[in-house]
Amino acid sequence: MSQAADATHAHAPTSTGIEHKKLIMWLFLASDCMFFGTLISTHLLYRKLYPTGFTDAEGHQQFIQKLFNIELTSFSTFILLMSSFLMALAVSAMHKGQLKSFRRNVLGVILFGLIFLGCQVYEFTHFYHLGLTIQNSVFGSTLYVLTGTHGTHVAIGILWLILLYFYSFTGKLTGHMAGLDVEVAGLYWHFVDIVWIIIFTVVYLIEYLGPSGFWGTGLPLAQ
Repeated sequence: MSQAADATHAHAPTSTGIEHKKLIMWLFLASDCMFFGTLISTHLLYRKLYPTGFTDAEGHQQFIQKLFNIELTSFSTFILLMSSFLMALAVSAMHKGQLKSFRRNVLGVILFGLIFLGCQVYEFTHFYHLGLTIQNSVFGSTLYVLTGTHGTHVAIGILWLILLYFYSFTGKLTGHMAGLDVEVAGLYWHFVDIVWIIIFTVVYLIEYLGPSGFWGTGLPLAQ
């Protein structure tokens, strides 16, 4: 069987009508969704079972307000959302065979992804300087594992897009197969963005809004 026939077989639709690469990515994202769901559920569960593990001597609300820079996290969330928009443009450009537009938009996604990771590194440094580590509290353990795992996913996505960017200069990233490869990368990137929106809402916004209102721990708010 020729190489062309092998390539055609590899990219042929399955019995579901979805091409093999895309189906594999959807299956991976489904498993990853359950993985992140477990991490988020663990954070929420421990938050209810061990509320004192999420506080310091000042009380939970004061601790969270000092710990979280909600403006910075909101900025990094916006950056990640904009990267998802650029990713959609990159996928569209590749399907149209517009390599220059693809490269321009992919570079934008990579840049925004690096900015997001930079914000996360700064945030982790801030946490550490305030005395929050992965060993000294339940909150620190669940926060670092959850956000660190997501950050690792973002880093993997950035490396993937860098490889696609340089591969586009070889002359081999053309046609339907190229569009499919970029679309699969886009599915991964959009998933990472959606997961962050959930983490931002559950871990940052809800915690920042106050435990007495949402969690019902009875800890006093700052006067």
